[in-house]
Amino acid sequence: MKRVVVTGMGALTPIGNNVQDFWTSLINGVSGAAPITKFDASKFKTRFACELKNFDPLQHIEKSEARRYDLYTQYALIAVREAVKNANIDFEQLNRNRIGVIWGSGNGGIGTFQEQVLEFAKGDGTPRFNPFFIPKMIVDIASGVISIKYGLRGVNFTTVSACATSNTAIIDAFNYIKWGKADMIITGGSEAPIVESGIGGFNASKALSTQNDTPQIASRPFDVKRDGFVMGEGAGALILESLESALQRNAPIFGEVVGGGMAADAYHLTGTHPEGEGAYLGMLEALSDAGIDASAIDYINTHATSTHLGDNSELIAIERVFGTNPNLNISATKSMTGHLLGAAGAIEAIACIKATQENIIPPTINTNEVEPNFADKFELTLGKAQKKTVNYAMSNTFGFGGHVATSIFKKYES
Repeated sequence: MKRVVVTGMGALTPIGNNVQDFWTSLINGVSGAAPITKFDASKFKTRFACELKNFDPLQHIEKSEARRYDLYTQYALIAVREAVKNANIDFEQLNRNRIGVIWGSGNGGIGTFQEQVLEFAKGDGTPRFNPFFIPKMIVDIASGVISIKYGLRGVNFTTVSACATSNTAIIDAFNYIKWGKADMIITGGSEAPIVESGIGGFNASKALSTQNDTPQIASRPFDVKRDGFVMGEGAGALILESLESALQRNAPIFGEVVGGGMAADAYHLTGTHPEGEGAYLGMLEALSDAGIDASAIDYINTHATSTHLGDNSELIAIERVFGTNPNLNISATKSMTGHLLGAAGAIEAIACIKATQENIIPPTINTNEVEPNFADKFELTLGKAQKKTVNYAMSNTFGFGGHVATSIFKKYES
C-alpha cells in the first residue's frame, strides 16, 4: 500500500476566499453569517446565510466559462486552481493518464435547475430550455470540467452522499492512490445552494436556524439554545498524491492522509441515530484503516451543524469511541463557516491539515451553555483557538440518508 500525502489545497469559503484567509478567520473566530443578498428573502423563515464575501467569479474565470457553468462548478474551478498552484504542478511533465479527479457535490446545479424550470413555467408550454441546462445542472459535471481543463485522463467520477459528500470523495481518492491505481487525484467538493429552493426546502424540513435578528451567533453547536444549521456555500480542493510521486517532483507536502471510514446509520431519512451508531462505526473504521488507537487522535473536527439531535448523537458516538479523554480537543468550525453541505468535508479537511501544520485548534464560537450531559466530558475549544501539538486530526461528516464518512490526517514526517 502506498502512502498518500496532501500536496495542494484550495479554499473558497464564507470566511475567506483562499486557504490562508480561511485559516486566519478560523483561528480568530470569525463568523460568516449575514443577511442573504442573493435574493429577496423577506418572506422566508430564514433570511440569513453564510455567503461568499467580496467575490466576483469573473475575476477568476472567463465570461464564456461563467455562461457555461453553474456557480457550483465555477467555485470548484477556482478552488482547484489555487490547489494546483500551491502544489507546484506542471502537468506537462507528468503522466496525465495516472492523474484523476474525484469531486463531490450534494446539490449540483440547483440554481440552474430552479432558474430554467421557473422560466418554463412562465411560458405557454413551449420548451425553450438553455442548451447548457443539463450540463450546467448535473452533479457530475464539475469533475468532468476539471479533468478537461487540465487534460487529466485518470479515474474520474463524482460522489454524492449529501453532507458527507466531499469527505467521501477524499476517502475514495485516498484509496485509489493507496491501491496504486493513480499517482495523483484532485479531490474535494463544491456547493452553491443559497437560492430560493435551497433555503425554502431546508426550511420546510425544519433544518435551518431562524435566528434572523442575530445571524452571526445563530450557528452554535452543542449549545442548549441551538435551533438549526446556517446554510453556507463555496468549495474546498485538495491534491492527493502518492508519497513516491510527491518526492520525485519535489512537491510541497502539507500533510498525510492515513485513514478513512464509511458507514450508515440505517435509521432515518434526515435524522441521525440517537446513539450515533453510524458515526461510531465510521470512526472505528477510520482508526482501523489508519492502524492507530483512539488515544492517538489529538483533534476532532466534528460534523456538528447546530441541530439538536445531530450534535447530541455525534457526542454520544465520540464518547463511545474515545471515552472522556481530557487530552482530546473537539471543535465545530461550522459555527463560523456555516454548513457547506457537500463541500463541508473538503474545507474541514483543510482545517484539519492546517491544524497539524500550525499546531493550533480552531475554536467553536457562539456556544455559551453546553448541553448538560456533555458539559464536563469534552474539551470543546470554546470561544478561542488553542495552541497544541496536533499529530493526528479526524474529520467527521454525516449526511441525509444516514451516510457517514470519517477521515484521518497526520502531520507529515518523512
